Amino acid sequence: MKDSVLILSGGMDSVTMLYEYRDAIALAVSFNYGGNHNKKEIHFAKLHCERLKIKHIVIDLAFMKTYFKSSLLEGGDKIPEGNYDDENMLSTVVPFRNGIMLSIAAGLAESNGLKKIMMANHFGDHAIYPDCRKSFVNAFNQAVSEGTYEHIELVAPYTNITKSDIARKGVVLGIDYTETWSCYKGGKIHCGCCGTCRERKEALKAAGIIDKTLYEQ
Repeated sequence: MKDSVLILSGGMDSVTMLYEYRDAIALAVSFNYGGNHNKKEIHFAKLHCERLKIKHIVIDLAFMKTYFKSSLLEGGDKIPEGNYDDENMLSTVVPFRNGIMLSIAAGLAESNGLKKIMMANHFGDHAIYPDCRKSFVNAFNQAVSEGTYEHIELVAPYTNITKSDIARKGVVLGIDYTETWSCYKGGKIHCGCCGTCRERKEALKAAGIIDKTLYEQ
């Protein structure tokens, strides 16, 4: 039964969720919030939705790059290089980004007669992103249920698994991960050095996938 709205970035995690739960997803929504990499990601989000014949919309959140502070946003500080658990990666946090997107997704769900909203956070996000942690998922699920007439449910099935686990799912699903985007810098090809690029490399290697991603280094 197609009863869900998926927040789809166009990265490895949400694309994997799109394929794994395609029979439940009635609508996928991407957000252009002024991230350096948004255009790259959204291209792939559209591609996969067209392929699976799932309705896809893009919502503009340009106010975030104007009023929020994060190196991830256009005009922000330089994207740091390093692993996610490095202190300097804190600059990539976009304040309450998932909370904002989930709130909109909840409104879309109730407006379209759908029962669930989905996000593809995973265990590796927990180190620096508070709105990816299990405690946030549980609290938001309670809030969105109480705040909607239809008691919309937040479903986040990857919360307690790693990106490597997600990549292993992708192997079974037959996903070509070259048709996804990870790099925070949003250049012509992946930089290979930022936190998301490093995590991508490690996940694909751990899953036994030959990494055909083009990297600057």
